[in-house]
Amino acid sequence: MSYAMTVRLSAGFAPTVERVRAALKDQGFGVLTEIDLRSTLHDKLGVDLAEYVILGACNPPLAHRAVQADPAIGLLLPCNVVVRADGPDGTVVQAMDPQVMVQLSDAPELRAVADEAGARLRAALDALTG
Repeated sequence: MSYAMTVRLSAGFAPTVERVRAALKDQGFGVLTEIDLRSTLHDKLGVDLAEYVILGACNPPLAHRAVQADPAIGLLLPCNVVVRADGPDGTVVQAMDPQVMVQLSDAPELRAVADEAGARLRAALDALTG
């Protein structure tokens, strides 16, 4: 099973990050965290990396249902979405497939949550390419 849903765009990094935020919001997700991996690795290790941001996206009703089904599932929340530069004029946007939760938990109630979260994340990614 692939753990990522991926789209590639012919667009710059900064405008893509803003479009991703808007597409997530349209699907009921807020961004709780933002990790600038490029900056972090440069500051901590002195290495250079292409632009790379990890957005911690959360849909509160879905998160609530997930932790009700399996309190330990918070280890896999929020839904991480990566935006990274791909060459001089492209970006890759990836979202973790929520079906990973289903594979790692014995709680049958998580399947419906993962199905809905996956559909919403896929819709957000599709909005970027449409």
